[in-house]
Amino acid sequence: MNRFSKTSAITALLLALLIGVPAPLALAEKVTQPGATPPGESKSAKTKMLEAGAGLLQSNDPLQEFDVYLVGFHSMKDHPENQMEAHHYCHQVNEDFTQCALFDGNTKDANLNGIEYIISEKLFATLPKEEKKYWHLHNGEILSGQLIAPNIPDIAEKALMKEKMNSYGKTWHVWNTGFYKGTPADLLPQGNPMLGWSFSRDGEAMPGLVEKRDKTMDINTLEIQKKRYDLQKFANPQSGVDDLKGKFGRPFQDIPGVVDKKSMNNQSGGK
Repeated sequence: MNRFSKTSAITALLLALLIGVPAPLALAEKVTQPGATPPGESKSAKTKMLEAGAGLLQSNDPLQEFDVYLVGFHSMKDHPENQMEAHHYCHQVNEDFTQCALFDGNTKDANLNGIEYIISEKLFATLPKEEKKYWHLHNGEILSGQLIAPNIPDIAEKALMKEKMNSYGKTWHVWNTGFYKGTPADLLPQGNPMLGWSFSRDGEAMPGLVEKRDKTMDINTLEIQKKRYDLQKFANPQSGVDDLKGKFGRPFQDIPGVVDKKSMNNQSGGK
């Protein structure tokens, strides 16, 4: 079964180092600044002192395992033109379940604006029908090259993405910290949680959204897409591929290997 396995990714990373694939020096990340700055007074000397004491006397064990960094894009399912770059900091709980904290950047000032749970195809199959409408697919993100794991060698990143094929994510954004060319950022979290969704076709992302990320992080999504071409053979039909089909008002093109399970069932007469 295809699973998102941190262990296999680390193995690939070690292999990459053994065969001489260079790793980035000190894993220096390209900086992506947050989209909003919440109002409030600067930290007082007393607050800083309390933080220093807490750092010495309290543990942050629940956060220690959030050590997998992914960058992708989310569209809000109820308002598809509200789109954002999403920085995922994830904890691989077991071979079938991952939990991620979502931020609008990768600096110390980045804003926590959502959460995402990632489950394997096996666990998705156990969900009630009514629950499945909240879970977006990942094959489109992977095969398009949009989902990346920065700063690890190509061989390790590809191994990680292979393990993540056919998985699903349930994403809630609780703060609009800046939609790309869309609704301006809210200074504070407001309103109802927004269900995030993934792109299943080329052309669904707003023009310039992916390119902006690529320029900031010095990557090339189209080149990544080509390198992942051979992952198509691992792609199974997934639920939700057609949920937002035609809702973006732009020409789109199918991504090879990304197929809606419902369409496949209809073509086979439900068998």
